Amino acid sequence: MKIYDISMPISKNMIVYKNRIEKKPIFEIAEDFDKGNVFESKLCLNLHTGTHVDAPLHVFKDGQMVDNYPLDKFYGEAIVIDLSAIEEGIDREHLIDQNIQKNDIVILKTKNSEDVRFNFDFVYLSISGARYLTEQKIKTVAIDGLGIERNQADHATHKELLSQSIPIIEGLCLKNIKEGRYQFIGFPISLSTAEAALLRAVLIEK
Repeated sequence: MKIYDISMPISKNMIVYKNRIEKKPIFEIAEDFDKGNVFESKLCLNLHTGTHVDAPLHVFKDGQMVDNYPLDKFYGEAIVIDLSAIEEGIDREHLIDQNIQKNDIVILKTKNSEDVRFNFDFVYLSISGARYLTEQKIKTVAIDGLGIERNQADHATHKELLSQSIPIIEGLCLKNIKEGRYQFIGFPISLSTAEAALLRAVLIEK
């Protein structure tokens, strides 16, 4: 059995969405050996930093919170689809022949995985691609960008997926992952009344 960690490490120098300073993690020492006999630290960060999942509350005023998702949304059969040749949006036509099955966890690998700094022209999932995935009744969708949509003022891609209770996982690291079927495990940390949560995502080679 081979396990691939596909999560972004959390660090003060990590890539964050649109290079926004307020999204950079802040690490602080809470206690050190000069003050006592233990070492403790604090971390302050936006819940949409690194590898995380979005819940409906992110785009719907009265939407479901992340702790309302059943945990089986984050475990099960996954298909990694290599779409590295795409330069802009992932449309229905790019997905229709990919053998996506009902209840699949669909993982979109793009050229985003090659980026070493934030790319404002990152590859995203278009509304037509999102509608195709909801029609297939998938379990969850994930992508290697820090956003699943790009400059959509109405957040149409988010709304299409989240209105169907399909969790959106953003910020995966897929550079060394080959296309194919895997077992996915990526449970969110347990947060109450939140619109998003960080998670540790792994793929298990079948």
